[in-house]
Amino acid sequence: MYWLGRILRISALCVVAILATTFFVTTSLVTTSLVATSARAETKVGEAVIVKNEVLRVATSATSQINVGDGLLRDETVRTGADSATRLVMIDSTNLSLGPNASLKLDRTVFNDEHSYRDIAIRLTTGAFRFVTGHSEKTAYKITTPLATIGVRGTILDILSQRGRSVVVLQEGASRVCATSGQCMELTQPGDTAVITSAAGKVTITKTNVPPWTFAGACAAAAGLCSVSDFADASPTLTPSLDDALCGR
Repeated sequence: MYWLGRILRISALCVVAILATTFFVTTSLVTTSLVATSARAETKVGEAVIVKNEVLRVATSATSQINVGDGLLRDETVRTGADSATRLVMIDSTNLSLGPNASLKLDRTVFNDEHSYRDIAIRLTTGAFRFVTGHSEKTAYKITTPLATIGVRGTILDILSQRGRSVVVLQEGASRVCATSGQCMELTQPGDTAVITSAAGKVTITKTNVPPWTFAGACAAAAGLCSVSDFADASPTLTPSLDDALCGR
């Protein structure tokens, strides 16, 4: 009886140990899975290196100020206020500058590796922008406005998106611009400009080498807005508001 009782006690202890180990492993796996899922959901795709005045991160039901050095997440909307501007540097060193009253959506970002994208889609909803391509393959980029899709090939572009009108000005490189109507044109020389308009339900695209607009005015209004930084070397700069400058802060 003594040995039978001892064997039963040892067996019970073994069962408890096995159950405890199983619970620990299962809990660890679940925790790891949740952390990994959270990390994927909060993947940093870039950061703000220039911030002048009101630059907002727009969520479903709330907005928050973006500050210099703040990370950008996939599927975010960024919006600037009046007399405001920002320059964003993506992880592949794409530089995106926004002028006043501009809004863009980081529609899709699929990583190729930690320094480049396999697929990146940026929707320029309204306002003025400068776009400088980074280290990803040029076919990875898809830039859209409400009226056009813009392809890039090692490019610096100034883009204006207004109600019923989009303007795409080539500063360097080459680009293919297609209107939502299906018409496309190639921009191959600096100054080549595509003007896309919508009137009476009809979308048309025309080409000129005399740009009706460029981003140069926005560049002059905010120091560093039109500089170009590698993501690894981005040096955040805070441009003080007019009130701060007047008050000596």
